[in-house]
Amino acid sequence: MSTSALRILSNVCFVAGFVSIVASILVWFLSKAPDDAHGERFGIFVGLWAPTFFILSDRIERYGRAQRVAA
Repeated sequence: MSTSALRILSNVCFVAGFVSIVASILVWFLSKAPDDAHGERFGIFVGLWAPTFFILSDRIERYGRAQRVAA
């Protein structure tokens, strides 16, 4: 994979992490479920995606950097 494609993928994962945080807050506050616990649990579930996206972004960036150094 080219370094520019890796950079774009890393940026997409980074933005997805922040979108996950915002989506978590929105799900939590805008939940119309009969009980508040469902919206709260689903908001926490969506919020747990953020660290995964940030870690993926970092790992992809490191891989791209290693490819540039090796080339």
